[in-house]
Amino acid sequence: MKSNATAIESLRWEKFQVLDDGFVCLVDCMGDDSDIAQAARVSYGEGTRRVSDDETLIRYLLRHQHSTPFEMAEIKLLVRVPMDCWRQWIRHRTASVNEYSTRYSVAIDQMYSVAPDAWRQQAATNRQGSDGVCDAQTGETLSEKEREIHQRAREIYLERLEAGVARELARKDLPLSTYTEAYWKCDLRNLLHFLALRMEGHAQLEIRQYATIIGEKIVAELFPIAWRAFQDYILESTTLTRLERRVVERLARRGIVPATEEVFLECQDDSWRGLERCRERDECRAKLKNLGLLE
Repeated sequence: MKSNATAIESLRWEKFQVLDDGFVCLVDCMGDDSDIAQAARVSYGEGTRRVSDDETLIRYLLRHQHSTPFEMAEIKLLVRVPMDCWRQWIRHRTASVNEYSTRYSVAIDQMYSVAPDAWRQQAATNRQGSDGVCDAQTGETLSEKEREIHQRAREIYLERLEAGVARELARKDLPLSTYTEAYWKCDLRNLLHFLALRMEGHAQLEIRQYATIIGEKIVAELFPIAWRAFQDYILESTTLTRLERRVVERLARRGIVPATEEVFLECQDDSWRGLERCRERDECRAKLKNLGLLE
């Protein structure tokens, strides 16, 4: 295993490409796994080390949601990201941010372009999600029109600048696909929360790609113990609500594993019965299928 100092030096300023012209790179890091454990032990004194090594302690902390010690470590990143994706990113208000300013500087001459085979269709059952892709001919048409929009928007922007229009006004019609850059500094506790939400399968694909790179290429290298615990207890875990647990209990009494859809509907919570569409029931069904308890 690399030492933390070695890992930082090997990662610093390495640009991990995301999308067509985006990237993520490490600027700096404060702390490592041992700092998380040290922060936790201050509550109990030095004696704790005799019965609990760092890995056991860190896994206990994350498993039982004792999250404050994870704030003792910080990561600073430089990211290049399309503005529409950045809008979702910046909603995580627990980081320190300094963004490239198009009031002072000319906008980055690059816009995120969707490949012809990557135009996703709107999901029928999820208003904020996608499902499937457009056919090849439609995709080619959409990408061609996208290129026209990008080219014309840039031309108009530069014409305004050449005419002496203030940068803060000239920028107003640039597409949300325009790339921006920002320094983003976050403590590990809030970074893991960001990753839990943005690596999750229902997050938008573009920001999910950024989050995956940050997690797998940077956090996993700098905090290997915390990362493994995060995978085990948060990222790849399944949480059952009170209602879902009672469904499992009723299924268990039936003694049929995996149960059929008919049995599942018989064992569903009473508050779901009679509802033609029920997201909570759908979520329960998906969890049970993932656990192998439902066909």
